[in-house]
Amino acid sequence: MVRTLYSAVSRGTESLVFNGRVPASQYAAMRAPFQEGDFPGPVKYGYLNVGQVEAGPPELTGRTVFSLYPHQDRFTVPAAAVTPVPENVPPERAVLAGTVETALNALWDAPPRIGDRIAVVGAGLVGSCVAALLSRFPGLRVQLVDTDPARADLAEALGLTFARPAEAVGDRDVVFHASATQDGLVRSLELLAPEGSVVDLSWYGDRPVSLPLGEHFHSRRLTVRSSQVGAVPPSRRGRHTLADRLRIALELLADPVFDALITGESRFEELPHVMAEIAANRLPGLCHRIRYDPA
Repeated sequence: MVRTLYSAVSRGTESLVFNGRVPASQYAAMRAPFQEGDFPGPVKYGYLNVGQVEAGPPELTGRTVFSLYPHQDRFTVPAAAVTPVPENVPPERAVLAGTVETALNALWDAPPRIGDRIAVVGAGLVGSCVAALLSRFPGLRVQLVDTDPARADLAEALGLTFARPAEAVGDRDVVFHASATQDGLVRSLELLAPEGSVVDLSWYGDRPVSLPLGEHFHSRRLTVRSSQVGAVPPSRRGRHTLADRLRIALELLADPVFDALITGESRFEELPHVMAEIAANRLPGLCHRIRYDPA
């Protein structure tokens, strides 16, 4: 039995679910681990939950834990479905674990190398988590690219340079794309050096995406590859399980730099209105945290 302390809204995915934009072909793939109901809806959805174990095995009782459970004040799950939050990670920040895990998986898909020139296109929550992890690597030249000039403050907080898409510096070895827009993906290809790769973390739902593959794509031998958190990359599967990856993500959240990614908070009782505002793009920001006040 877990009493929720905080949950967080995964803006991109939860907005697609809220607006009924999950393609029928992806109904099975897009199910949340503890989802109730079926697409297109109504469904109970979400997967960023931090709570305190009120009843369970002695080694877990009283512990703060992260789980992939939807927005709910209390719930019961198998003990294997929760991961203890390290003592040096505040529960308020631990709600980012699922998104940091997504970013970690992307870096495993395209491991950065010392001296690489990298761009992160799309400074939403996923892109910002990728940028925050890249800021830890020595010898990288990383640029955060977004259409919103206000994201320059975030780039500064992460110790990175910032550019609007038209001013972004090209000749990049790797571009991590997380804008979930066709224009962002096209610009990501344009920024690549010969033999470079775009790692696409965006989820487009039922929207078609067109790319200019008749321009430099073949002559520069460019690569576009997907990155999706549902599986550990093949190069890591022999050493890391899904549980290992989540534990690593939680350990990485000991760094207070991640606090810059939490830009709003509401009470659980306000979530119906807040989710409607987020899904309609009327409530901007990065991670919107949901607080559960004690009963």
